Amino acid sequence: MARRRAWAVGTAAIVCGAALLGPAAASGESQPTIPAGVLSPSAAASAAATETRGASVRAEDLVADMTIAEQARSVVMGHIPSTDPQELTAYMSQGLGGFILMGANIPQTDAELTAVVGAVTSTGEVPPLVAVDQEGGLVSRVFDEYAASTTLKSQPVSATSAAFLARGSLVAQAGIGVNFGTVADVPADPSSFIHGRALGIDPASAADRVAAATASQEQFVASTLKHFPGHGAAPGDSHHAIPTTTKPLEEWRRTDAVPFEAGIDAGASLLMFGHLAYTDVDPAPASLSARWHQIAREELGFDGVIVTDDLGMLESSGVPEYADPVANAVAAITAGSDLVLLIAGSTPDTAGQAAAGIAAAVESGALPAERLADAATRVMTLRVQSNAASAVWTPCPECDPAG
Repeated sequence: MARRRAWAVGTAAIVCGAALLGPAAASGESQPTIPAGVLSPSAAASAAATETRGASVRAEDLVADMTIAEQARSVVMGHIPSTDPQELTAYMSQGLGGFILMGANIPQTDAELTAVVGAVTSTGEVPPLVAVDQEGGLVSRVFDEYAASTTLKSQPVSATSAAFLARGSLVAQAGIGVNFGTVADVPADPSSFIHGRALGIDPASAADRVAAATASQEQFVASTLKHFPGHGAAPGDSHHAIPTTTKPLEEWRRTDAVPFEAGIDAGASLLMFGHLAYTDVDPAPASLSARWHQIAREELGFDGVIVTDDLGMLESSGVPEYADPVANAVAAITAGSDLVLLIAGSTPDTAGQAAAGIAAAVESGALPAERLADAATRVMTLRVQSNAASAVWTPCPECDPAG
């Protein structure tokens, strides 16, 4: 997350130019704040490169000192539906690598949300990642008045930049370091469940807006592209089934791949793999496919954290071979994912059980120890970078109201 070092001292001028403020500013209500200061692009790039190297070295050292069980827990992002600080602290004390905030974790006031995030991050030498699905519009966990995909797909790309600049700031001010907020799918069919959440309806327009959303958010938080390799070609809702397509790989490269490539080039920190199958490439869901992980790493050049979509969705598909959440977690890490996400159907014990299964797979030789160490190091690097992020937030009264 080295890019966020630049915004910590240098985004103020950019934010003002992008019309960060929403209706609250126009009405005279309290305004969003932005980090103050200015840093030249060349200095920011140099600082980012230095910080990335330092974070990687520290992450490697930290992971090398971990037991297999500790490494396994560090590649699990869990969830419990609570806002109770003590309950959340107790849950995270098992050493999980992250926590995702869902609607049941979002209290009524900013102060209460700060307490929730503080409780989640209060354990461990390096705080875990805290993530949220803040796409805006149809999928929003925190109050968000900024333009979303339903309108952005028909507006100039600059509107996407402005909206996600504000959205990234909004998430960061809550103390949340990861946003699962950029939908890079290209659903040409208006009846697709993902159509209303997508930023474009053709590869080129989607790519432009995905790149803009990514570049804007990465100044504040670690942004995420989803749902790789793309829901556009695969009909069905992956919350309840395994959407499937026979689209050939070469056609995918010309179409659905384009927005993901654009987002990766724009600096996305995470890539979320979907539970959908391109059977011409691999009959398994992409989230469990070594071939799709290879494509992301070697063809698209993604070197950040690969996270699964909620593994509970695989269970909800009703496919018998995906009924075991522990087996799904082991399969995902083995295939090449770095972080497994557990939400639907989870209990306070599910994340720990998944971690224990991952550790057992290493001990048995089913999962190479090097693969787990690599995943843990990628996640730890992002955690180190997130923990190093800091900003002096100041009001931006010069900004014009959005929309």
